[in-house]
Amino acid sequence: MAKELSNDAMETVAKRAPVTAQRKVRTDLETKLPKPYLARAMAASDVDNVNGTWGHRHHDMSVLQQHAAFFDQDGDGIIYPWETLRGFRAIGFNVVAAFIFTIIVHMTMSYTSLPTWMPSPFFPIYILNIHKAKHGSDSGTYDTEGRFIPANMENIFSKYALTVPDKLSLRELWHMTEANRNAFDFYGWFASKFEWGVLYILARDEKGFLSKEAVRRCFDGSLFEYCAKMKKDAAY
Repeated sequence: MAKELSNDAMETVAKRAPVTAQRKVRTDLETKLPKPYLARAMAASDVDNVNGTWGHRHHDMSVLQQHAAFFDQDGDGIIYPWETLRGFRAIGFNVVAAFIFTIIVHMTMSYTSLPTWMPSPFFPIYILNIHKAKHGSDSGTYDTEGRFIPANMENIFSKYALTVPDKLSLRELWHMTEANRNAFDFYGWFASKFEWGVLYILARDEKGFLSKEAVRRCFDGSLFEYCAKMKKDAAY
């Protein structure tokens, strides 16, 4: 027998848990985005882009696979360190930063994505298994299969973008990664700081803010394509 829904059942703030008032979640998403809690397999949707990134081709890959696919320079489904190095250079990082980032990425993500228990001396990353390289202490925007959960990304900004709506300052970015930490997840703590730090360096605006649109497009990899195109066009 159906029962009437009480007000408490839909409350998002608990008086004896002040953190729930400090980090507010959005309660209006269903009026702007169909099924915002539904994990999208191929589209990075938000309230401003219900169908994901316009013009971005998903190639039947998960959103997490799309994020990684930019670095698969030859399209064979395997990312080797030299491809990642070229990818970082293509989006604007200098050779020293690109080299350091490449080492970190392949040292931490290669083995978990391999199709065998045997390590490879070339440290490849297999896009098919990229979901296995997902770490803890993250925002939860990717689920464990690499789908995209719009509500979790929207809540990043409702909780932490307190200076400018839908934009994160460096301090707010730090607070967000600190709040997402799981107990004793040392690798996850480092990986989260590293990934968000690289994104901040790449996509911050002239006032030092990281926009929601840049974050969303990072999740599906279209940001990398955009940055590479802008850098290429600027060279001519």
